[in-house]
Amino acid sequence: MTAQAQATESTISHSRVGKRPVVLPKGVDVKIDGRKVTVKGPKGELVREFPAGIKIINKGHELHIEPEAGAGRTGRQFQGLTRALLASMVQGTAVGYAMSLDLVGVGYRAELKGQEITFALGLSHQVKHTLPASVAARVEIIDEGGIKRPRLHLTSHDKEALGQNAARIRSYRKPEPYKGKGVRYTGEKLREKAGKTGAKK
Repeated sequence: MTAQAQATESTISHSRVGKRPVVLPKGVDVKIDGRKVTVKGPKGELVREFPAGIKIINKGHELHIEPEAGAGRTGRQFQGLTRALLASMVQGTAVGYAMSLDLVGVGYRAELKGQEITFALGLSHQVKHTLPASVAARVEIIDEGGIKRPRLHLTSHDKEALGQNAARIRSYRKPEPYKGKGVRYTGEKLREKAGKTGAKK
């Protein structure tokens, strides 16, 4: 290796977050085939192809992500992104992810049949949403201060699919800012607006 090559190798810039290894918990296996990475664990299996410019190294119980020589700023950016995506894949296949949504409104309902959810959200029609096979759902009726309302629980090993479906369901009837009616994430804080007052005397 020439002096110039050695200098280039030693000055490869690393992402502050991306250089941290991803620890593999017990029961999670990783297979690297070129740029395609397969992560398999107790909760399921995920496959993703990563961009050029980074190297993913499996050291048995840890994954190390490094930018390739000459990748420059792009390599550093992809290093951080790749590390975040791999960490999500590992956690998802190991323990999974969960999200819940509350249906707030008189007569609001959610009925689950297989992977299809039928919503009554105060619209002129029912809304049907089909979940992918990677996302499971459960409907629970909760009681808060004597007021009963449906709560939809979603679980998946795929964080991306879970987030996309939860956001899509919320979009069917976003919470309105006056009385808070609509579909909201459990625990979501809304900035409510004051209603219109009567004319000043």
